[in-house]
Amino acid sequence: MGNEVELLEHWRQLTPQKQQKVLEFVELLKSEPETTPSECDFVPQTPLAKKLWSIRQRAIAAGLQLLNEDEIEVELAERRGGFRES
Repeated sequence: MGNEVELLEHWRQLTPQKQQKVLEFVELLKSEPETTPSECDFVPQTPLAKKLWSIRQRAIAAGLQLLNEDEIEVELAERRGGFRES
């Protein structure tokens, strides 16, 4: 059975609310950038790096939005009472 046929069969079994969630998830997937080749080729070498990489991959799979450098700086400043170095 093709993926499209299987997907359609599952789709028909969902409630309208769950169908809406599927549509929202598909839109999210479409908006995410494709994985860069360097990220695909990354192989953590140390036990700590392997653990951190695993956590990162689970976070991405769960739909968490990763922060960029500026967003991390803002979050740290907020956690530290609002002080922010320029």
